[in-house]
Amino acid sequence: MITYVYLLIAIISEVIATSCLKASAGFTKLYPSIAVVVGYAISFTLLSLVLKSMPVGIAYAIWAGLGIVFVAVSGYVFFGQQLDSYAIIGILLIITGVLIINVLSSSTGH
Repeated sequence: MITYVYLLIAIISEVIATSCLKASAGFTKLYPSIAVVVGYAISFTLLSLVLKSMPVGIAYAIWAGLGIVFVAVSGYVFFGQQLDSYAIIGILLIITGVLIINVLSSSTGH
């Protein structure tokens, strides 16, 4: 269970860092730039802990998949980036893939 908590925090940290990357305006704004470095450091540290008990392919699929979804939502909410119907369908397919991995696959280590 702690593995999934670490993975969720790693994903959230990565999403915050990626969102702040846009807000940093090419690292010209101090606080968003600091958030980028700290967010990625937290994310990769926790991801490395997750990899002690979960296969790298599965952990990365979940991390990247949910990261894509959350960054797309973040872009919509904070930066006004529009999501067309194809983007929404793609996001739903990613969520479906993550659910299949976690619910049906025995590869996750649980």
